[in-house]
Amino acid sequence: MSNLADLMTKLHAPLDKTLLRVLSLVLGFFHVAMLMWNPHAYSEAIGGFNAVISPLLIWAVCSSMVFGLSFKPRNWYWQVLFSPYISLGILIYLTVAYVL
Repeated sequence: MSNLADLMTKLHAPLDKTLLRVLSLVLGFFHVAMLMWNPHAYSEAIGGFNAVISPLLIWAVCSSMVFGLSFKPRNWYWQVLFSPYISLGILIYLTVAYVL
């Protein structure tokens, strides 16, 4: 692996815990279930779908599945793209927006 891939692996090491992986999967499945169950109500609860929220939701759910299922990309650019730091942040924000 390259030095950048090793650096990204070290940066993601603090989140490489089973509990955080389960949280990532649960949040991803929760948002997919709410979206599939009643898209209109879910959209209203999170403030509506727009050109920013929709792609971020799709990306965060896909990234949470990659992280939650313990898939570890080899190349640094895939590790950045599927970073759990960003996806968990987005999913937690959407969860708070949905609940409140």
